[in-house]
Amino acid sequence: MYEDIKQQIVEVCHKMWLKGWVAANDGNVTVKVGENRYLATRTGISKYEITPEHIGLIDGDFNIIESPSEGWKPSSEVKMHIKCYNDRPDVGAVVHAHPPVSTGFACAHKSLDDYCMIETVIAVGSVPLTPYGTPSTFEVPEAIEPYLQEHDVMLLENHGALTVGADLTTAYYRMETLELQAQISLVARLLGGAKDISRENIDRLISMRPNYGVTGRHPGYKKYNTDN
Repeated sequence: MYEDIKQQIVEVCHKMWLKGWVAANDGNVTVKVGENRYLATRTGISKYEITPEHIGLIDGDFNIIESPSEGWKPSSEVKMHIKCYNDRPDVGAVVHAHPPVSTGFACAHKSLDDYCMIETVIAVGSVPLTPYGTPSTFEVPEAIEPYLQEHDVMLLENHGALTVGADLTTAYYRMETLELQAQISLVARLLGGAKDISRENIDRLISMRPNYGVTGRHPGYKKYNTDN
């Protein structure tokens, strides 16, 4: 079952590996396929090597509903994914990766609150830095909880990045947009600092979101402390 969606997950995993967003066994992807049913990538596998046979079906209590092979287990990060689905009924897919520049901001404890790129203002808005949580534990779901209701894109302190979307393509594209914004922001800071678009023009860009088919939850202007 779900062969088309499994193939989409495989393609996203391969793209993330090729872009250098994941190394070794890093990263994980889930997609909601029904009430309390989620396709999840296997734990302990390179995203370069993943195939549909490495993707299984779980429920919201982490029970394995369909295992593609003996001994299959989902990524240990599914706790974070299930939190997204439980708190956001509009979410249909979750992507977690370690894109280098975005993760650099997360390791420097800096949110991505530059409003210098038109496309980023429209597509993802402000990107908060969520508090530290030990991977594979419930600390990470608890850390992202305060931000989930307003954000589709988050930096995880000393960890990586998380994006959600109504579907897998949307969640993946938001990760692409995040990493591009991080690269642009880094260059702008090296050149003396990013110059924000005016608040008036930010509001105009936000009002254009429906014209571009932008859905989800991402504030257009919300400064976070980046000096912590």
